[in-house]
Amino acid sequence: MRIGVIGAGAAGLAAAYDFASAGHGVAVYEAAPFVGGQASTIEVGGGRLERGYHHLFTNDFAILDLMDDLGTGASMRWIPSSVGIYTDQKVYRWSTPIDLLRFGALSLRDRVRMGMVAKRLQRMKDWRALEDITAAEWIRENAGASIYQKVWEPLLRGKFGDRFENVAMPWFWSKIQTRFASRDRLGREKLGYPVNSFDEVFDTLVERIRSMGGEVHLESPVARVLVENGTANGLRVKHPDGTETGESFDLVLSTVPSFAFPDLVDLPEAYRKKLNAVEYMGAVVMILEMTHPLTSVYWMNIADHEVPFLGLIEHTNLMPKEMYGGSNVLYLTNYVERPSELFSMSSEQLLDVYAPHLSRFNSEFDRSWITRVHHNRVSAAQPVIPMNYSQHIPEHQTPVSNLFLANTTQIYPEDRGTNYSVRMGREVAAAMLRGG
Repeated sequence: MRIGVIGAGAAGLAAAYDFASAGHGVAVYEAAPFVGGQASTIEVGGGRLERGYHHLFTNDFAILDLMDDLGTGASMRWIPSSVGIYTDQKVYRWSTPIDLLRFGALSLRDRVRMGMVAKRLQRMKDWRALEDITAAEWIRENAGASIYQKVWEPLLRGKFGDRFENVAMPWFWSKIQTRFASRDRLGREKLGYPVNSFDEVFDTLVERIRSMGGEVHLESPVARVLVENGTANGLRVKHPDGTETGESFDLVLSTVPSFAFPDLVDLPEAYRKKLNAVEYMGAVVMILEMTHPLTSVYWMNIADHEVPFLGLIEHTNLMPKEMYGGSNVLYLTNYVERPSELFSMSSEQLLDVYAPHLSRFNSEFDRSWITRVHHNRVSAAQPVIPMNYSQHIPEHQTPVSNLFLANTTQIYPEDRGTNYSVRMGREVAAAMLRGG
């Protein structure tokens, strides 16, 4: 068969790799000038760095297995995590159970209760029992108002904006499951990062696909899925030289966001309704190259409404700064509505908003520490998963015969992520080859 894939992110490339490995002809079309989607990289100090911060957990088996298949598994490094939380104008360590007991922003009783609730969620395996309640409601009922208001409400609001009250509890459950699965018996967390960046994974996928006769086309957006008598049979592709061609395929896999999919193909109202069941938060990510480290932790959660960003991820507190020409690398991250003011700001405007708050985390900070700024916007960064979503997930097999969809709204109950995108891409590819 000849199979067309729309999108060269983790799901699309993983699927294309399996199509090519099975002996089929495959062509991948990507609108951007790079592969990897949200895990794609830029050059920083002679090294490669993800546009959006990335790491792996010890139970991210799908991408770890793929890396072993590709022969890149040896590049993984596993590093003890360091996490902090900023609240009440103070930074607290947030990495181990001992750190929780020392978390002075809560009473001792609430610290113990918070640990017990987290442990209860870790042991809870039937997420379906949580589908008819929101995360906010469940946390308030089970952890208490003070824990919710001090810790989880600011983090939920920072992640989901005005929609934070609508996020279903399975999303929160999955976050707890993932974090605990990457901890040892003493509660210490390890995180993984490929020493050659995630770029190595995606570049190797492209090389393997091409070596097996497949095609990967960049700056080649798909304008339309071609359909005849209710069956997808090709793609209309815009090429870098400005021309458009119709390409014939036996099967088509799209990995575009749900809100963009109806622009490519006519779909029945019932399926469109499922696509519209989930809204997306956009993301604004700013990467600062700095002469000094800002903090001593890798991941800083911000539980303070006065701070205009959600988190600080200090990448060079995970990996050596020598990988990036000696620069200290700091991500400032925010999830925002796509029409929001922050989403539309220039790098200079955004830095003017953010920089005055960095002294909260290091009183010695001076703006002269910043030597270079990188700025990235993502329109479909975080799906907002509603209650009872298992009843409304769009099927991978669309109502159009031979046309399939695989995007982050179909990762459930787990949250979206590179590992789960790889898993989904390979599972959908297998289903397509089995005949749906």
